[in-house]
Amino acid sequence: MSKGISAGFRVVAGATMALAFGAASAEEVTLKVHHFLPPGSTAHAKFITPWCDKINKESAGRLKCQIYPAMQLGGTPPQLIDQARDGIADIVWTLPGYSAGRFPAVEVFELPFMIKSAEGSSRALWEYVTANKLDQTEFKDVHPILFHVHDSGQLHLVKRPITQQSDFRGLKLRAPTRQTNKFLAALGATPVGMPVPQVSEALSKGVIDGAMLPWEVVPAVKAHELVKFHSEGDPKARALYTGAFIFAMNKAKYDSLPADLKQVIDANGGAEASAWVGKVWDESATAARKLASDRGNQFNVIPAAELKKWEKSGQHVYDSWVSEVSGKGYDGKALLKSAQDLIQKHDPI
Repeated sequence: MSKGISAGFRVVAGATMALAFGAASAEEVTLKVHHFLPPGSTAHAKFITPWCDKINKESAGRLKCQIYPAMQLGGTPPQLIDQARDGIADIVWTLPGYSAGRFPAVEVFELPFMIKSAEGSSRALWEYVTANKLDQTEFKDVHPILFHVHDSGQLHLVKRPITQQSDFRGLKLRAPTRQTNKFLAALGATPVGMPVPQVSEALSKGVIDGAMLPWEVVPAVKAHELVKFHSEGDPKARALYTGAFIFAMNKAKYDSLPADLKQVIDANGGAEASAWVGKVWDESATAARKLASDRGNQFNVIPAAELKKWEKSGQHVYDSWVSEVSGKGYDGKALLKSAQDLIQKHDPI
């Protein structure tokens, strides 16, 4: 696996590799792994494939993956979580936020100006889910392996940059989740919600004037070839937004595994694996940004003072989220504080 794996993750992996797996003729298990991005994407090439190679090695070849990228098993990205629940796929990688309103408690990480790095905040996200028992409530129908967030979300525009809040007026901008929809509306834009595989066509046909995307995914959807301007937040400030992802397994499939194979899955999940995936996203941003730079695209940085104004405009997005999750039986204020405290612990600014 990538040399970006944390030291702690390597220690756990080493212990797992030392397990005795019994007779060489032990049953092999093939896991169908489904996701929505192409084979050249960071998710496929630098996370899912190495993860599958690693569990294969640590199980002495008894765990194998058959990876289906780009929705090859059918359906749409919002349906992936149900495919894991129903056993259409054994493991899926997706955003809970693609199923609008269904997983509201985890959406706190998608509020504006929450994270700084994907690595630290991915660890915080795993701890947030487990500390607040969301694996037993929102995600009780699947077996979560890990959670992570992506690198800092930026603004990618076709016709003009964004330098101040008034520049949002009149723009139709792609938003990935409910919270970013609300945030863009608060800033004065017209949000257009869509999963990332639809972004290329929407940009090329003029359906949208730009998109909120992390650098990591820009090459996968060729956004750097379809836009001219990239407006980035001050790197010393917290990100405009991020998206929360889950790597989840069908519960019956997990439960059917013998104890030693469950241990392999467990050793390649949890906080350390979540942080590793976040680091993969962080490290992917530089190369993706260079592709846009090499094309001669234009860049501008939105200063921290301007971002403070945006943060004030977005405050009602926080208030709305707290009110919504409180109405569903959670303590919204306590969940928000839990998320912010864990992010500050693992992803300080």
